[in-house]
Amino acid sequence: MIERIETGTRSSKIVKHNGVAYLTCQVAEGDTIQDQTRICLEKIDALLAQAGSSRENMLRVTIWLADMSDFAGLNEVWNAWVPEGHAPARACGEAKLARTELKVEFIVDAAYD
Repeated sequence: MIERIETGTRSSKIVKHNGVAYLTCQVAEGDTIQDQTRICLEKIDALLAQAGSSRENMLRVTIWLADMSDFAGLNEVWNAWVPEGHAPARACGEAKLARTELKVEFIVDAAYD
């Protein structure tokens, strides 16, 4: 069975299937990469909780940076946020994001009970 949570015309905030919660991408406004990363991770925490999951259950995270020169700033916030011993599989690359003010975008898949 597929469960869709907060479904709109274009996407659902969360799609759950076979024990995996797929979260819609998260972006945020902010002056620095650290600001945008913190806000995105707060939003991810809320979505994980809504899905019945948590940081400890993340399986895979894909991160897109508008500029790879922000990689160190991203990791500064990310490393403090990820629970020790529960780091997900992760990919990070550079991409043109939807709006010029965006510096980072996160895509998260997590297990749930």
